[in-house]
Amino acid sequence: MSGSTPAALRLRLHRIEHAARAIHLFEWRDPEGRALPPFTAGAHVDLALPNGLVRSYSLANDPAERHRYVLGVKRDPASRGGSACLHEQVRVGDVLDVQPPRNAFALDEAAPHSVLVAGGIGITPLACMAQRLRALGRPYTLHYAVARRDEAALIDGVDGTELHLHVDADAGDVLDVAGIVAGAPADAVVYGCGPAPMLAAFEAACRARPGLAWRIERFTSDVQAASAGGCTVRLARSGRSVPVPPGQSILDALRAAGVAVVTSCEQGICGTCETGVISGRPDHRDLLLSDEEHASNRTMMICCSGSLDDELVLDL
Repeated sequence: MSGSTPAALRLRLHRIEHAARAIHLFEWRDPEGRALPPFTAGAHVDLALPNGLVRSYSLANDPAERHRYVLGVKRDPASRGGSACLHEQVRVGDVLDVQPPRNAFALDEAAPHSVLVAGGIGITPLACMAQRLRALGRPYTLHYAVARRDEAALIDGVDGTELHLHVDADAGDVLDVAGIVAGAPADAVVYGCGPAPMLAAFEAACRARPGLAWRIERFTSDVQAASAGGCTVRLARSGRSVPVPPGQSILDALRAAGVAVVTSCEQGICGTCETGVISGRPDHRDLLLSDEEHASNRTMMICCSGSLDDELVLDL
């Protein structure tokens, strides 16, 4: 990863649609009607909000569409400013900067079977995957859990015979994620996206099945960001050296030094700040890269990860 950022798209909010309790669909189009860059199922875009924040949102519409991007966003009562801004301040006709789609949660279109496990607003990327699999004629099963029936969104494009909707209030219990993973075919790829407790159960169940192919996308991280500092970050492109004092993260130190870095989640879950590592050993704290990618030390998320060495050389 080079650390460079592609030019942002200037897109107009064409429509806001109520999808479920506290969930709206935000449809973005090019003001001149031009085709948008293509995307693959599971992709997301980074949206520059009018309050100065940059937030990542999964694309929910059919990847075959080139005229629009549809983002499913839930109004989070504990919002850090992203969903609250979209729901309360952004209006149809507004034009915002949107980074072209990126995909850190890619669908394996050749898998013999796909098992999709969604919870709450985690349906967004999985509904997109379901539409793509349906278009390809590939077998899949979607397990979708919501607390209440009126919280279920984005299921119109899902084959009803493949959808298993679990309503906690009706069932009297949460979705049996461990049982679903345990029962997945050996040659299936299993995908999980939803709230933290569901994903903890999902990951544990997947790791209990060696050889099972699985992928996960999180909305939040419970891993403490590295802030020990005491190292120096050298920027390979400019030759600058930036000290990281104790108590600061690499991102904080770079910002304090006036280095422009594009970030979004700042929790190591979206991939916006992924940066190439030239030399040195990162102290990986993200929840996005795989175990193998961590071991390779080729890239790191500078928003949350630190350094295990006195000097870390980055492709910046």
